[in-house]
Amino acid sequence: MRSIWNGAISFGLVSIPIKLVNATENHNVSFRQIHTADGGRIRYRKVCELEEKEVTAAEIGKGYEDADGSIIPITEEDLASLPIPTAKTIEIVAFVPEERIDPLQMDAAYYLAANGVPAAKPYTLLREALKRSQKVAVAKFALRGRERLGMLRVVDDVIAMHGLLWPDEIRAPENVAPDTHVTVRDAELDLADALMETLGEVDISTLHDDYRAAVEEMITAKTDGGAIAPAPVAPSGGGKVIDLMAALENSVKAAQEARGEARASGGSGDSGKDAEVTPLRSRKSTARKSAPASPKPVGGKKSTAGAAKKSAASSSAKKSTSTAAKKSTARTSKKTTATKSSAKKTSAKKSTAKKRAS
Repeated sequence: MRSIWNGAISFGLVSIPIKLVNATENHNVSFRQIHTADGGRIRYRKVCELEEKEVTAAEIGKGYEDADGSIIPITEEDLASLPIPTAKTIEIVAFVPEERIDPLQMDAAYYLAANGVPAAKPYTLLREALKRSQKVAVAKFALRGRERLGMLRVVDDVIAMHGLLWPDEIRAPENVAPDTHVTVRDAELDLADALMETLGEVDISTLHDDYRAAVEEMITAKTDGGAIAPAPVAPSGGGKVIDLMAALENSVKAAQEARGEARASGGSGDSGKDAEVTPLRSRKSTARKSAPASPKPVGGKKSTAGAAKKSAASSSAKKSTSTAAKKSTARTSKKTTATKSSAKKTSAKKSTAKKRAS
């Protein structure tokens, strides 16, 4: 890979010669502007607006536009004379845990390659120190005429650097969150959790740009003079959620069905059975049977009032059953006693009758 910058990493008194290499590349399909009437290329010419004539690259310099619209010329000598200690040095200023870096600050990514045999030892030392500390290095460096902020971390056996935006370049999220108070119920959170669980995880390396692939196929078809198959029209949701619970339930069902199809076609999973969806009770039927429960705020603990009511009802039912059983036993005992007493009286009468007869 071609290096775009040569310099050194300043690690205390240790200097590590390195080469800066782009870690990413752009695969987007680029287009040219053309004249639709005849297909001719549309090009831009650099014209001086005072003389109204085209100028060459050698005649073009830099200038700063002031608030009043006047232009202040800035020469390369002016920029070269500025005191920038990081002009050829990536100066490490601190080591911090990686979670301290806000992902919003992430910019372009680069690989740092050791420049020459003598750089191998200090390069390896810094790489292993970063691994063992489980931290990242925050550094300053200059690239393309301006000083920048960077973060050094280890990727496999290479030190990578992410360009970072300066803290004052991150805009505060003002007036972005909903300005109305919204309460989310536990049932809705449970469905959202179920949907997240059903969708599961993904290997990022398996994802690809479907749009770019479709553009390339279309270009190939036009080049070969073949027919272009019309793209399927995706259903439009209109951006409106009529019933959040129903939308979540349908999303869970669709995700489970999709995962079941993937397993049937040889995807990962323990079984090839289709996932089952247990439908939730309709809100309308629930409202008819009992009064609606008050919404619970996000993150709140589940109420134990329902469990307490069930326990009380169960206890009351047990007491009623126990009382009824006692009454029934008492009645049975009285009947048995009366029967025995009657039998004794009958036996005594028979015995007296026999004596008189004899």
